[in-house]
Amino acid sequence: MTSLSAQPGTVAPALVVVVVADSRVRARQLRELLAGPGFVVAAEACTAGDAEAAVVRTNPDIVLLDLDPDTGGIEAIERIMGTLPTPIVVCGDAALHAREALAAGAVDVVGALDALPTSPQYVTALHRHLKVASRVRVITHPRNRLRARGVPVRTMGLDQEPGVVADGVRVVVIGASTGGPPALAMILADLPVDLPVPILVVQHMADGFVEGLASWLDGLSPLPVVMAADGQRLEPGTVYVAPAGCNTLLRHGLRVGLEPPAPGQFHVPGVDAAFTSTAVICRDRALGVLLTGMGRDGADGLRRMYDAGARTIGQDEPTSVVWGMPAAAQAMGAVQDELALPDIAAAIVAAVRPLPACAEPTDAQVLPC
Repeated sequence: MTSLSAQPGTVAPALVVVVVADSRVRARQLRELLAGPGFVVAAEACTAGDAEAAVVRTNPDIVLLDLDPDTGGIEAIERIMGTLPTPIVVCGDAALHAREALAAGAVDVVGALDALPTSPQYVTALHRHLKVASRVRVITHPRNRLRARGVPVRTMGLDQEPGVVADGVRVVVIGASTGGPPALAMILADLPVDLPVPILVVQHMADGFVEGLASWLDGLSPLPVVMAADGQRLEPGTVYVAPAGCNTLLRHGLRVGLEPPAPGQFHVPGVDAAFTSTAVICRDRALGVLLTGMGRDGADGLRRMYDAGARTIGQDEPTSVVWGMPAAAQAMGAVQDELALPDIAAAIVAAVRPLPACAEPTDAQVLPC
C-alpha cells in the first residue's frame, strides 16, 4: 500500500481507492468526488464478490463503500476484511446502516453529521475521512488468532482461581478518538480471558454508532464487551463501553454514573470526565490508557490520575493515526509509559498481574474504590 508520509518538500503519493457502490452510476459519482490530486480510483465494484476480487487485484490503501446491506454491503465488508484486510469508509445511503457496517469491520462513516451530501463541504469531509482512515492499522483475523492461541472466544474467565487479588490496579480506563476502534480491537483481542479487573472504554463517537462498536469489539475479544449503564457495578473480566450523548463516570463501589455533558463540551462522551472521576475514586488503584485521537481530551484527566498515583500509558506517535490526545498528555507530564500500540495489551496484563490466592493482602493493598 502507498504511504501518507513524505519527505519535506515532496508531495505525498496519491491514495489508491477501490469504490464499491450499488450501481455503475453511483460508482461513477463517487469517482468524480475523488477527482483531482490525492486519490486514484483503481477499480469499481457493485457486488460483494467483485469488491473482494478488486481489493485482491489492486491492493488499495482504502475502500469507499456505498452498498446497501440488502444488496451485499455487509457481506462485502466481511469478505474484504477476511481476505485482505483494508480500511473501509462507508458513505451515502450505506451510512444509514453505520452500526452494522462498523460491527462488520468498517473503520469510519461519512454521514449527515459531517455535511449535506449535496454540499461542497461533503467532498472536503469525504477526502478528510479517507486520508485519516487509510492510516488505520486494520485487524487481521482476530478471532482466528485467538483460537490459534487456544483461547475460547466467548468464555468469560469463570475458571479463575477463587481468592485471587489484583496487585494494586482495580480498574483500567481507556480513552480514544480518531483511529480508536481498530486500536481498541488490537488491545482487547490480545488480553487474556481471565483478566482480573474490569475495563471501561470511552471512545468519541456519535449517537447511534457506539452500540455497533461494542458489538464489533465483543466479537473480537475473549472478554465480553457490553454497554455501560447507570448504576451498574463493574465486574472483573468484562469490558464496558461508554454510551454516546453523556459522560460516563466512576462512582464508589466501582459503579457507573451517567451525567449530561457540561455546557459547551465538544467531545461526548468525555475522556477527561472518566479519567478525573477515576482519579478521585480509585487514586493509585487504577490504570489510565490514552490512545490515538485528535485534540486534547483526556490529557487533563490523565494528569489527574498520574497525580493521584495511578499508572498511566500513552500511545506513541508512530502507531497513532492522529497523535493529538496522547501528545497533549505527554506534554503535560501525564504519561508514565509511552508505548507502541502492539505493546499496550501486555502492559495492561503486567499492571493487573494477580497475586497467588494464598497471599495475604497488606495494608497497602486495601482498595479505596
